[in-house]
Amino acid sequence: MIVALTVVTAETAVVGVLYHLSAPNPPGAAIYMLGVLAITILWGDRFGFLTALISTVAFNYFYVPPAGLHLTSLHDAVRLLLFTIAVMVGGALAGLARGNAEEARRRALEAETIARLTQLFLDNDLEQGLREASRCLEEQFGLRSAALVVAGPDQSGPAPGDIAIGIGDRAEPDALLLVPGDTPPDDCRRIRAWVGEPLAAMVSAALERDRLINSLRGSRARTEAVLAEQTALRRVATLVAMGGSPDRVFAAVTAELHRLFTDCRTALVRYEPNGEVFVASERDERGTLMPARRNQPISRYSIVGNVERLKRTVQVDYDTLPGPVAAEVRQLGVHRGIGVPVFVDGRLWGALLVLSSRVDPIPAGAQSRLQAFNELVATAIAVADNRAALAASRSRLVSAADDARRRIERDLHDGAQQRIISLALQLRLATDTVTSLAEAQRLLSNAVQGLTEIHQSLSDLARGIHPVLLAQGGLGPTIRMLARRSVVPCELDLDISRRLPEPVEVAIYYVVAEALTNIAKHSGASLACISVIADDRCVRVRVSDDGAGSADPARGTGLVGLRDRLEALGGGLSVASPPGGGTTLHAELPLVRPGMVSVPDDPRDRMATRGEGSGSRV
Repeated sequence: MIVALTVVTAETAVVGVLYHLSAPNPPGAAIYMLGVLAITILWGDRFGFLTALISTVAFNYFYVPPAGLHLTSLHDAVRLLLFTIAVMVGGALAGLARGNAEEARRRALEAETIARLTQLFLDNDLEQGLREASRCLEEQFGLRSAALVVAGPDQSGPAPGDIAIGIGDRAEPDALLLVPGDTPPDDCRRIRAWVGEPLAAMVSAALERDRLINSLRGSRARTEAVLAEQTALRRVATLVAMGGSPDRVFAAVTAELHRLFTDCRTALVRYEPNGEVFVASERDERGTLMPARRNQPISRYSIVGNVERLKRTVQVDYDTLPGPVAAEVRQLGVHRGIGVPVFVDGRLWGALLVLSSRVDPIPAGAQSRLQAFNELVATAIAVADNRAALAASRSRLVSAADDARRRIERDLHDGAQQRIISLALQLRLATDTVTSLAEAQRLLSNAVQGLTEIHQSLSDLARGIHPVLLAQGGLGPTIRMLARRSVVPCELDLDISRRLPEPVEVAIYYVVAEALTNIAKHSGASLACISVIADDRCVRVRVSDDGAGSADPARGTGLVGLRDRLEALGGGLSVASPPGGGTTLHAELPLVRPGMVSVPDDPRDRMATRGEGSGSRV
């Protein structure tokens, strides 16, 4: 009211000034009209109508003759109508302007809110971004509390009394905004209308980014694990290639396992023939190398027992296992364990063990990592064993050669050498003392006899090194000769249609000779069977008996030497000797090798060999 009076007073003063200046047509009504429009736009229609009425009264009172207040003329009604129309038009324009301004402000606020939410999701991970976005929505919409959560089957849903506002227009929204139950429905609709779709797009993008980040982290972790595994394998392979001893290789294996499985106990065990295990290398949780342990019992419930029985990877929960071994392991703080069998040359050699002190299950990737590591470990063990076996074989061959040289030297010294010295003394004595032809003939006759004995002695010595019959008649007659000399009756099954390479024939000769010697000495057998079958690629030898069995090839040097000889030619030797089931020796030698030349065939040898046929008994 005061503002309207003030404006009308000011307008009246301005019109008065214009009349005082004697303007021909002072714009009095127009000036009052401007005031009405200004009041209407700024303060609304009510104040506009009031200002129009006061302006009409003032204009009529001061500037419409005759002077005084008279509102009965048509001109006064027209002026009032014009002022009223101006109020209505001004009010409509003002309302439209205010609406547009409010819409612009709302959109600006909405854009600012969306920009702020976008920045929050960009600057934080998914979980932190949801928390920061919830606080932003609380401040923006004046909510008592708000929680923005990802929608999904794992979401427990709103608490009792809360309202869940679905974010987005899809039937299954990506996110839910949880607000107090007393939030007005209009506010809920306003939130959906303002930030629903943009916020749904932000949450969807944040979820996709989170999945990508997790995928990249998983890929990086897997890559780092593979690199660590490959580095570990390379270190072990380098140690093996440099000729490291088995003990060093075993210690390196457990060290690399401890690097791959931190805070876990690692061990490499070897199964012994007596049903026990040898802990070849073991490290505690800190990676400290423990002393090797022998003669450890095998519990059927332990990892070692399960791996031996099942011959596959085994995981064990020691918290649920009975037995003293499991109790001892629990006292060490171990709760979980995994064991991977180590196969060397097709047989179960031992096991790789990883024991965890955590209650949580062993990670699923541990088995595949151990399996991949196990392949090189098996190769390393095989190479180390073969290297050790090769060194032992070389040592045995050197010792055997030295023994053979000493024996030949002793035989020559005790036999032929002494006789040659005696014969030389006799001849020297004859040159000094012979006086008659008869005495000279007697001395020469003794010398000839001595030379004959020396020749026979040297022939016997040479025959012990390499049988004459083998060089002259071949493998068939030689094996038949061995069978005839055997104290145990023998059955022969020979299929040799040609002469074989000389190293092969010599190796087979010694295999059969050693087998028959062992049968005669140890088996108590009543019958021995000898089978030698040769084809274009290899020759197979089988010598069996019906004796007591239980033969141990590792306790004798004869079969060990034969195995060395056969492996040097690319072949192999195996022995099966169950208790009470006799002993069977299998040997196989290849006939196709570089530098191997067969002895030329002699038709008489071939006929003789075939004539000895299969199934003959000697």
